[in-house]
Amino acid sequence: MKKIYAFLVLTIFVFSAKAQETLAFTLDEAVQYALEHNYTVRNAALDIDAAEKQKWEATSFGLPQIDGTIDYQNWIKQAVTFLPAEIVGGPPGEFEEVVFGAKQNMNATVTLNQILFDGSYLVGLQSAKTFLKISNLAKEKTDQSIREAVINAYGTVLVSKETIKILIKNKEVLEKNLLETKMLLENGFAEEQDFEQQQITLSKIDNALNRSRREEFIYKQMFNLTLGIPINEPVTLTENLEALALRSTDMNMITTDFNLENHIDFKIADNKVESDALLVKYEKTKGMPSLNAFVNYSQFANNNNFIFFESQDNWFDSSLIGISLKVPIFSSLQRSARTQQAKINLMQSEIDLNEKSEELKLQVSTAKNKYQFALDQFQTSSKNLVLAERIADKEQIKFFEGLSTSINLTNVQNQLYSSQQDYIQSILEIIQTKVELENALNLF
Repeated sequence: MKKIYAFLVLTIFVFSAKAQETLAFTLDEAVQYALEHNYTVRNAALDIDAAEKQKWEATSFGLPQIDGTIDYQNWIKQAVTFLPAEIVGGPPGEFEEVVFGAKQNMNATVTLNQILFDGSYLVGLQSAKTFLKISNLAKEKTDQSIREAVINAYGTVLVSKETIKILIKNKEVLEKNLLETKMLLENGFAEEQDFEQQQITLSKIDNALNRSRREEFIYKQMFNLTLGIPINEPVTLTENLEALALRSTDMNMITTDFNLENHIDFKIADNKVESDALLVKYEKTKGMPSLNAFVNYSQFANNNNFIFFESQDNWFDSSLIGISLKVPIFSSLQRSARTQQAKINLMQSEIDLNEKSEELKLQVSTAKNKYQFALDQFQTSSKNLVLAERIADKEQIKFFEGLSTSINLTNVQNQLYSSQQDYIQSILEIIQTKVELENALNLF
């Protein structure tokens, strides 16, 4: 009994420990997890599966098709036919009422159909392959978008955490200053305005801290949603903001060559041209002959009573083989109009492909400039933060030595807070512009 009790306690402990485990991700792990569990990614993978099935559906259309039918008829009241009475020995000019056939009959038929030639079927096979390619390209595009979303969400959560840490540190400094100012005020070495000014600054920091904590909560939920995790499940991010910024700093990307034809958006636009070209071919095939063959085998039985399965003697065989040739002759120019419409769509797709090519080149140029600016801004904000911290430290010493006013101290503190936020935002900007440039260059 003690062993059973110990086993139950151990089992409960193990499951409790597992339930308390928190998911933890580096940035790369988060991206990989999202590429397997994100809701949109999973749907895109199912679209590929559906396209595979649709491809087989199009292929099987031209393979042998076998159908079987069983027909059973029971005449509740059989039809009466009038025959000249003289046929059965009756007087001329009169008619004899006759019922033909048995009251019940059954017919079992098996038919094999096979396409021998159909131009639209051949084009349909090509279209099925193109449709599968569309689904694969859509999945690739989805993966790219989700990767960007995860990186941005990861960076945003880290920024919110870092913002909270800075605000807490600022609050501690302000609370210490406020306490020292209060002591100076009580001893007549400071004015009440100095104390009140610092109270205002502390109140603003408190509000900013509360807002940042609420934002962090929402950002974490958005991050979970991006990964495909329940939004309230605890998740730990194992990287810090500055390390992520260092990883995102790569000057070589500015000079990386752009391979247009390898870009996912170019492939999608090019595939649209291919699809529309197939549509033109499809419309043209509607004017071509089609040839089909069939083989038919039937067994027929009839009787006044339902005894069809009691004996084989009542069943009679029949079989038929044939070929059907369909030749389109005249459609009042309907086929021609459809072909012309398909050609116009193809021309539009080719124009769209050219436009997309230029758009992608501009996108790369813009992304490189934004990334370069983000790197420059990070360097500037880093230097400004060092200067702002040094100025704030000096101004604080001057204030408590009576060499400066509370207004000057407040202005310097606000400058420091602004520099801190600029620094954090510059890191986030590097992370976001880097992944934007990677998407533009299609470096995945």
